[in-house]
Amino acid sequence: MSLAPDRLARFARHIVLPEVGGTGQVALAQAHVVLVGCGGIGSPALQYLAAAGIGRLTLIDSDTIDISNLQRQTIFAPSDVGRSKAEVAAEWVQRFDLGLEVRALVQRVDQENVAHALSGATLVLDGCDNFATRLIVSDACVEARVPLTSAAIGRFQGQVASFAGHLPDQPCYRCFVGDAFDAEDCDTCAADGVLGAMAGMVGTFGAMQAMRVLLQGQAALGDPQFGKLHLLDGLAPSLRAISIVKDPDCSGCGGSKPA
Repeated sequence: MSLAPDRLARFARHIVLPEVGGTGQVALAQAHVVLVGCGGIGSPALQYLAAAGIGRLTLIDSDTIDISNLQRQTIFAPSDVGRSKAEVAAEWVQRFDLGLEVRALVQRVDQENVAHALSGATLVLDGCDNFATRLIVSDACVEARVPLTSAAIGRFQGQVASFAGHLPDQPCYRCFVGDAFDAEDCDTCAADGVLGAMAGMVGTFGAMQAMRVLLQGQAALGDPQFGKLHLLDGLAPSLRAISIVKDPDCSGCGGSKPA
């Protein structure tokens, strides 16, 4: 695949980076990223995934836009209140870059629809707001042998990591959190509050880590950092990383799973 002259001009600042280059830009153009959640994390992540030239995007969200979302979900406007987040996000992509393919799925991911929702993905970026969905997505990624980038926020704390639990030496998201959170029992932004800029920082960092995975083997940027959990503290501020090990007894990717 080669890039058309207008695409070369649009992504020139990527292409001159030795860590990306023309080969890396082509890899981004050929990628299909499934974004689970178009809210506080998904909104800024989508902006930079689209700006990077990710060729195909699937946007999944069952929620509608509320006036309180506008403080951090930066692709929406007051005129969008009451509309589907996934559909408005897809319209934003279409306005932003006609060269990208985008589809909206107005649904909540569950055991019945997850395989179809993730079909054909090169990578899944999960920025949803509950553990039940995150675990369903993680297990489906292992089953489909697709890498997962997970991004989460709680007040001024952010967590971003990429997982490849389908590989024999790599953990999945369930190795990290275990089975204890299959219920919908997590905290909410409505109850705890969230700073819009913090959501933006976590979302854009998630997009950066997703691009690392997409560029692995293509460019110097392509160290996927699988199993490395990045912890962001917005108050300090600080960033530190810890390694997650594969759980041989994990019900999502453990030793009973075929390689």
